[in-house]
Formats: sequence, structure tokens, C-alpha cells
Amino acid sequence: MAKTKDLVIVESPAKAKTIEKYLGSGYKVVASMGHLRDLPKSKMGVDIENGFEPKYIPVRDKKELIAELKKEAKSAGIVYLATDPDREGEAISWHLAHLLKLDVARANRITFNEITKSGVTHGMANPRSIDIDLVNAQ
Repeated sequence: MAKTKDLVIVESPAKAKTIEKYLGSGYKVVASMGHLRDLPKSKMGVDIENGFEPKYIPVRDKKELIAELKKEAKSAGIVYLATDPDREGEAISWHLAHLLKLDVARANRITFNEITKSGVTHGMANPRSIDIDLVNAQ
């Protein structure tokens, strides 16, 4: 029986190919293609009666990609969120965690400060939880 691969989700398809090459056969690397959830455009996206709680919805033209990511996450060993190391990337990871029903407190957030063998190895060796302060700042 084949060993289950761990899943690494990055933002860019070009980065996905390079990172997968560095990580090897125990990993599958896929791209989120940026944001997957947003506030609705056709109605109020914030619940003013409940502490201004935002109401996020899936981005319309990314429903197929979201379904594919859910399928990949379900069959993966560990799901790592490796979106860009900035506030926007942190928010994308937070949205991915919610879409994929991952524990946002789990240390599955990794960042790569450079897409080199050593940069990827260092990022994988230092997982952390999602930084909610960065998410809120975005």
C-alpha cells in the first residue's frame, strides 16, 4: 500500500512545481491561485449586530479549485499552508484553513523566505500556527 503524501498549498503554480521538486516524492504541492473567499459584493458582508463579524463566501470562479483542494486535503497525511510570508498570504492561509476544515491553532503554517532548496528545507522544519494578528491586519 502506498504511503499517503503530505499536501503543501502555495499561492503560485510556478512556485508549486519548484517546491515539489525540492520536497520530493512524499509531498504533493498545489496552488491556491490566491484568494478563495471574499466578502459578498451583492449584500452587506459584515454582520453589524454580532460584533461586525465578516461573512465570507467562496470566490465564484474558484469553486472547482476549492472542491479539488478539499479532495486533496482529505486524502493527505498533513496539510501545510505555505502561502506567501506577508499579511495577505497569512489571510489566504486562514481562509484555506476554514475552507478545508483545518485547525487554525495547529502548527501547519509554513513560510519560505526564498524558493531555494535551503529556504524550502528551513520553512518545512519550522511550522507554526496561523498568526491571527497578521490575518486581522490584512
